[in-house]
Amino acid sequence: MRVPIEEAKDRLAALVADAVRGEDVVIEGDGASVRLVVEAARPSARFGSARGLVVLADDFDAPLPDFDAYAP
Repeated sequence: MRVPIEEAKDRLAALVADAVRGEDVVIEGDGASVRLVVEAARPSARFGSARGLVVLADDFDAPLPDFDAYAP
């Protein structure tokens, strides 16, 4: 669908909806044209999606030798 820019000003929301539905929308004016392109939404992070990717060492909570002088 090709739409002159004057008409697109009044129907922008409808043209965007048409593009989202998969229609090819081109806005023309002043010797140039612009195509409305729908970008895929990025998937959001899901709780637990990184399970198994982070591993803690067995001695993670062991005292550090650098702090031996401060031990009671």
